[in-house]
Amino acid sequence: LKTNNSISILANTTMQALSASSSRMFEARRVGNKSPVVVARQQNRVVRASAQQATLPASLQKIVGAFQMVPDPMARYKQLLYFANKLEKLPAEDHTPQNKVEGCVSQVWVKPELRADGKLYWSADSDSQLTKGLAALLVVGLSGCTPQEILQLEPSFIGMLGLQQSLTPSRNNGFLNMFKLMQRKTLETAASLLSQQEQQAASSSGSEGDGASSNGSGSQGNGVQASSSSSERGAASSSSGGSSSSSRTPIQDGMRRKIEEALQPTQLMIKDDSASHASHAARMVAPGTAGSSGETHFTVHIVSPKFEGLTLVKRQRLVYSLLSEEFNAGLHALSLHTKTPAEVESN
Repeated sequence: LKTNNSISILANTTMQALSASSSRMFEARRVGNKSPVVVARQQNRVVRASAQQATLPASLQKIVGAFQMVPDPMARYKQLLYFANKLEKLPAEDHTPQNKVEGCVSQVWVKPELRADGKLYWSADSDSQLTKGLAALLVVGLSGCTPQEILQLEPSFIGMLGLQQSLTPSRNNGFLNMFKLMQRKTLETAASLLSQQEQQAASSSGSEGDGASSNGSGSQGNGVQASSSSSERGAASSSSGGSSSSSRTPIQDGMRRKIEEALQPTQLMIKDDSASHASHAARMVAPGTAGSSGETHFTVHIVSPKFEGLTLVKRQRLVYSLLSEEFNAGLHALSLHTKTPAEVESN
């Protein structure tokens, strides 16, 4: 028996050694077929992806990690359907145009709820099981996050999920549109709360009968109120011919003019992303409007001293209020990046 046990232990040890040797040979052969430059690039991509993942909210990190642990595309597809089955149904009365995601092959609705803890919790629904799974990923990943966390989030995390191979281009585009709408609803919800708080502060100051305090309270919200005035001035300028009616990019021209006038940026970059959304742009704008020419989606980077002392929500609210006329004319979505000169230097 002792001899048999010794033989068994020796056999197991030998098999483990052979297996480890084979793995090393396979890895050496795999890496050997690639140039050092290619290997270095792959390693850099892994490092960058890990760094990006570390900046995600904890709930989203878990989802990304769970999908990255499943290398097989079909298994990821099944995992997506599992999320769909777990998604709670959104009441029919919330299936409204305001909650509907534009540009999706299927119908999708998302709705936020800002709770007493200052965090957002999401609900969603779709008439397609696959799209419902995509919505469920965002519901689980973004629920329990603060507005600041959601607004700072870059859409690059979508690529970390590794679902591109399992989805058609239209599905991938729809997934991005879901995230963009959730960011926009986050901004609207946070701005509405901020406005209520400012009104309460103003009424509280007024009830104390302190005129100076009341005036101070009114000026405290000037980050937003000033933007409204600037927007009105920009609209007046536009209606008086400030932007040529023959321009092929009236929305972008108006955006640039109003941002430069109101924010006096040290850096301003406006990138038209409308081409990637062209498949559904026609359904998002009314015929005859500026947006019907194709100007619907933009990425905007602004560096301005006017942002000093403003939270991210206030900065974005300021820009949105400046561009209210453009939104009415067909602008659908902005990916905003707002910084002060000091923040740029520190980075």
